[in-house]
Amino acid sequence: MDRKTGFKGYSIVSCGTLRRELAFLNQTAFLNADKILYTAPGLHEVPSELKGQLKKQINNAKKYSENIIVIYGNRCYIDIKDPARDIERIIQESVNSAVRIKAKNCIDMFVSPDERENISGGQKVYWLSWGWMEHWKIIFKDWDKGKANETFPQHDKAILLDPLGIFDRYCQEHPQQVLEFADWMRLPIEPCGISLDRFKNLLLETVSS
Repeated sequence: MDRKTGFKGYSIVSCGTLRRELAFLNQTAFLNADKILYTAPGLHEVPSELKGQLKKQINNAKKYSENIIVIYGNRCYIDIKDPARDIERIIQESVNSAVRIKAKNCIDMFVSPDERENISGGQKVYWLSWGWMEHWKIIFKDWDKGKANETFPQHDKAILLDPLGIFDRYCQEHPQQVLEFADWMRLPIEPCGISLDRFKNLLLETVSS
């Protein structure tokens, strides 16, 4: 890929949980896409809404670029009534000139399975990104206490992937948000500083294939 061209000629449609990281890459001049559009965060919990918003934003992206990058994992959309109708099919129904980032979900975009195994140290981890921390009340709005108690205590802790190095500052500015989320999960939340190298490489692959 010609780095002078970069992402010029492409628009991006992304899950809203990745807004912080994409904004950072945009500010540091790694991204020079024509337009970045977002769906609401946490729509993997509401597949029908995800489908509708994704199609809407892809159609909006067509106004800015012929080529579109979709930042959604292949496990972010599951139609239990029609398992063959996956996220690739939804994208193809909307536009032919789109490519999806090759990852399973947002956590997989930041750290590989081997990296997760190394970070976890053999413990069972519930992985979080910044979007999950900031929008957990939206993402889990349909969860009752029973479902939360069935899900989170199976893990030893939650790890927040922090490529921006802002966890300490966020805790000082929003202590109640962090404590409330940890209490609701009944898990301690630990930050883990990472780079955005994997995410950047996956994005570069979408325009170099």
